[in-house]
Amino acid sequence: MDRVDAMRMFLAAVDTGSFSAASRQLQISLATVSRRVAELEEHLDARLLLRGTRKLELTDAGRALVDSCRRIVEDVAEAERVAAGEFRVPQGELVISTPTVMGRTHVVPVAVDFLNAYPSISLRVQFTERKVNLLEEHVDVALRIGALPDSNLVAVPVGLIRQVLCASPAYLEHRGAPKVPEDLINHHCVTYESVYVTKDRWEFSVKGNASTIQVPSRVVVNSLDAALAAALAGAGIARVMSYQVDDLVDAHKLVPLLEGFEPAPLPANLIYPGQRCVPQKLRAFLDFAVPRLRERLAKHASLPLCAGLRPQSD
Repeated sequence: MDRVDAMRMFLAAVDTGSFSAASRQLQISLATVSRRVAELEEHLDARLLLRGTRKLELTDAGRALVDSCRRIVEDVAEAERVAAGEFRVPQGELVISTPTVMGRTHVVPVAVDFLNAYPSISLRVQFTERKVNLLEEHVDVALRIGALPDSNLVAVPVGLIRQVLCASPAYLEHRGAPKVPEDLINHHCVTYESVYVTKDRWEFSVKGNASTIQVPSRVVVNSLDAALAAALAGAGIARVMSYQVDDLVDAHKLVPLLEGFEPAPLPANLIYPGQRCVPQKLRAFLDFAVPRLRERLAKHASLPLCAGLRPQSD
């Protein structure tokens, strides 16, 4: 039995909650994952996982083993990267996580230029609104929008993103335009809900103070793309990110609203795990992508280019 390989499968089962999800993540058969974990349990003479009806549960022995397994697997992976030269020259696969719209609009164009400059590097780009665990999910770098919690991650600011209210000219011709945030109560609103966003509570800045309005949700969606599409179709007023609508506003397909009441822009950061040696592929990407993302995002914030932004601990 390859114990390190078995540990990887054990950790994948723990992180995903099931053997089937672990097999999909690792791209190996379900039978192989189940067998390797059983072999590890037999080798240790201890039950590590309980097969529940909904998800796997760790036993006391499993909980005691998880952290040690992570250290062993990470140490082996780092040794393999050193042997392969990842810390000497930029090469290998770089895994990037990004929000969907931001990724499609800005990250992918920069990433394609990066690939042209570094032919020995390949990219795996994951589009998700979920806040991935970089270490557990083997992600090298992620783009995050919004405030960052304290952690052992390193954050490199790349810009500020405005939250913009907008509606189609046809909607405004029929319903009129709000003059102050309280007017939204009498409008049709397109709201966006996710794990991290309250769908019907919009924040505004009124005379320098934060004010929250509970708006009526005529249409509720679970993606910013859908909110934008609904606004374009005349369904109501939507709150979206500035980088989504600049071209549509210039083309007179959408009209920005209540600009004088916008909340503070949201910070956008590239984040990556703090580590003793940063792989050259990641260092190369940061050196290449950070100035280009700052330049692209500066125009959407309607603020000076983020030249003063510096890396910081997340």
